Amino acid sequence: MNLFQRVFSVEALTPKHHMSDELPSTKEVYETTLRMAWPSAMEAVLISMIGAMDMIMVSSLGSSAIAAVGITTQPKYFLMCFVFAVNTGVTIIISRRKGAKDKVGANLALRNGLMVSFMVTLIVSILGYIYAKPFLIFAGAQASYLPEALVYFRIIIIGGFFYLLSLTITAAQRGVGNTRISLATNLTANLVNIFFNWLLIFGIWIFPRWGVMGAAVATAIGNFAGLVLAVRSITKKDSFLQLRLRDKWALDKPTLKTMWSISSSSLVEQVFIRIGFLMYAKAVAGLGTIEFATHNIAMQVMSITFSVGDGLSIACTALVGHSLGAKRPDLAILYGRVSQRLGLMISLALGFTIVLLRGPIMSLFSVDPKVLSLGENILIILAICVVFQISQVITVGSLRGAGDVKFVAMLSMISVTVLRPVLTYLMAYGLGLGLYGAWFSVIVDQALRFVVSRARFQKAEWTKIVV
Repeated sequence: MNLFQRVFSVEALTPKHHMSDELPSTKEVYETTLRMAWPSAMEAVLISMIGAMDMIMVSSLGSSAIAAVGITTQPKYFLMCFVFAVNTGVTIIISRRKGAKDKVGANLALRNGLMVSFMVTLIVSILGYIYAKPFLIFAGAQASYLPEALVYFRIIIIGGFFYLLSLTITAAQRGVGNTRISLATNLTANLVNIFFNWLLIFGIWIFPRWGVMGAAVATAIGNFAGLVLAVRSITKKDSFLQLRLRDKWALDKPTLKTMWSISSSSLVEQVFIRIGFLMYAKAVAGLGTIEFATHNIAMQVMSITFSVGDGLSIACTALVGHSLGAKRPDLAILYGRVSQRLGLMISLALGFTIVLLRGPIMSLFSVDPKVLSLGENILIILAICVVFQISQVITVGSLRGAGDVKFVAMLSMISVTVLRPVLTYLMAYGLGLGLYGAWFSVIVDQALRFVVSRARFQKAEWTKIVV
């Protein structure tokens, strides 16, 4: 067997003691993975691009505007993490029901997921609007850009109501493998957002020049357009997932119990991650406006690279769920390893590209010489992070698809909530490394999650979890 076969063939990637039936061909496995992954990857990139486009298009307003948009990121995602946890349960349950060809059970999970998501989203939107100022001050917002950040955050939270409901629907579609529907939904939302950004930030034609506020309004309009498309995708008669008014809309206790058993652990994971990210952002915000503006640009680039890995992770979650639902743990392992191989190649290519094009990338976001100089160096550190980041995200996706969410939550708590903020304060302030120290802590965090998640995957105990 040559080197290529040892690294990429299905025979080499599937342990013989796990094989329970004939394996599909290497070509078929990679085609299946890529067919499901590329729409998911594009969707995730487009979601991250919504924030990136807001930042790019307000960058002409100065570093304070960049900081105002960037400071809202972690408080926004902290509030949204409750719905993200619900969506994890929706995806996992529906992927298992799809593997078992249980259409009734899948649609029951969809309806219950939507009802829970609606209630949680309504509460989150109200709390976010009322307590916007304390959230942003706690996140480290400085007085120089707090008023703009406050306006941006409140509008984003209102628009987030539409965004979160559409995410629950697309989470269900990903569970059955309909990743192209999610792609179309987010592509539309992104294009609408960019168009209204142009009109409302700069005051084109009859539209007012709203600056940062215009970026927020444009995002909200884009989110609404995305929700309309998402709802349309589950009202088609020939769809595996169908939303009909005549169906039973009462909450189903067994379905909710199963969803809670998954989502509760995912909620713990999401809360820990967001607390960690919030404390990390707060630490960086204290370094100054220039440093924080530079950091937010680098984080936007990282968000895009993360999205590529997240696309493979989403596909892997669905494929693992389908395989385990069909009683084929060997295929679950195989799809996990194939996704990891693809992720490694992509991460190396992305890392090299970031280093090579770090100057042009930074110039998209800022014209400030201080931001550009510091940012180019930070992107070199980011290029190293990407290799660990994409691999661990894919591996965690495999574990999540199997329902091993408690382990994933614990790993996130240790690495993101504790290790990253502590190392950031130690290196950025204690050792005087500033923003460089903050980004060195990210390398350690990503590397730890990479090593530990891979060790968990290799043991294959996750294939025995019953959902």
